[in-house]
Amino acid sequence: MFRLSKLTDYGIVILAELARSTRPNRAVSEGARSASLNARELAEQVDLPLPMVSKVLKVLTRAEILESQRGTKGGYSLARAPEELTVAEMIGALDGPLALTQCSEGPSVCDLEATCAIKSPWLVINHVVQNALASITLADLTNPVFSAQHAPLAGLIRLGSLGDAISSEEH
Repeated sequence: MFRLSKLTDYGIVILAELARSTRPNRAVSEGARSASLNARELAEQVDLPLPMVSKVLKVLTRAEILESQRGTKGGYSLARAPEELTVAEMIGALDGPLALTQCSEGPSVCDLEATCAIKSPWLVINHVVQNALASITLADLTNPVFSAQHAPLAGLIRLGSLGDAISSEEH
């Protein structure tokens, strides 16, 4: 099963909370700041344990996705506008680069690489998933209309259906 780690799952929840706290009509990139919330406030708002929230905040700050401010009014805020932060970047910062199989991690990682008959298809699948995640932003995740706009994709249960939909879009 392909599944994000708890760290990444919680990290995206925390980032979504910070994005929702961003002042409306003023993007971070225009000089406005997203809300600055401390670890305790965030833990309470997203109903997660404080140690886990603190760990996630440190990782996201090191990855320059968040900024931290010290002092009595300090806390954490988004370093960029939610529209500029992709799901692929969030996952990469928290879990490392996306690799669905060992061969997707890079050359000479898998012992079977030289004789594998399905390496190329897996690299294509990994690329498609990476591009899909790079096309969705934090702003999309916090937009209530996003899911409704993409409902037809949720109906594609089998990978074959997804492949048929992708190839029909290309023609």
